Amino acid sequence: MSGDPFLTHRRLLFTVAYEMLGSAADAEDVVQETWLKWRGVDQAEVRDPRAYLVRIVTRAALDQVRATSRRREEYVGPWLPEPILTSPDVADDVALADSLSTAMLLVLETLTPTQRAVFVLHEVFGFDYEELAEAVGKTPAAVRQIAHRAREHLASRKPRGEVSAESTRHALNAFQHALATGEIQPLADLLAPDVVMLGDGGGVKQALPRPIHGAAKVAKLLEVGFSTPWATLMSLEQIQANGWPALLVRLDGELDSVVTMRVEDGLVTGIYTVRNPEKLTRFLEEAGVSR
Repeated sequence: MSGDPFLTHRRLLFTVAYEMLGSAADAEDVVQETWLKWRGVDQAEVRDPRAYLVRIVTRAALDQVRATSRRREEYVGPWLPEPILTSPDVADDVALADSLSTAMLLVLETLTPTQRAVFVLHEVFGFDYEELAEAVGKTPAAVRQIAHRAREHLASRKPRGEVSAESTRHALNAFQHALATGEIQPLADLLAPDVVMLGDGGGVKQALPRPIHGAAKVAKLLEVGFSTPWATLMSLEQIQANGWPALLVRLDGELDSVVTMRVEDGLVTGIYTVRNPEKLTRFLEEAGVSR
């Protein structure tokens, strides 16, 4: 390995922190803290810089979870992960793209912080139990049990249907068509019976105050939304967010929101809209993620 190991693995460190926190801003803070700690280390004594750096970033991310817990408890309305703009090649790594998806990040929110760290590092990044034990301050046997419980917990919550970028783009095309023409039926036909729609305005921008469940209710809400006067000021652009096709929404030319979807077996099971400006300040800058 040549050069500074921190720079070599920076994209990995950001990805680990982001998947543990669901916030690009907090992940950047954690990566910066990791760099400061790395500078104070006798690097000549470090046998495996990658594992060592991931250990630092994991511990810093766990500290960050505790520091921001009150902020999350006081959050106004539904909370969604901060979306990140990703390059098209991220989608080529299916496992990475799936782990970055909004739907998966929401599922990871149901784990304890330690369970989340263990699951992400083992299942997504391939760290063994001995390495995980060092990272989370547990014994390898305890980590193995934590991983087992995390997998059991997620088994009934992870999306099970077949997902593909092509079917996601098809649903996004129907969304764009509905906005442009007011014809909602092609999009309504793609909604799964148990579809859920979430909006995150953070108490700053108008958004859904609570999740909307069911195809009929979601279709009605979209029909009303697409018929409002301000809808004529909206423009939609297909982009790559969190490794998947998504929509960047501009209102009167200004960045307004990012819409992501979960499409399983050709049907939309989740629609997620982030409008909170604090979660969009960095969105137009492509995030560097990797395994």
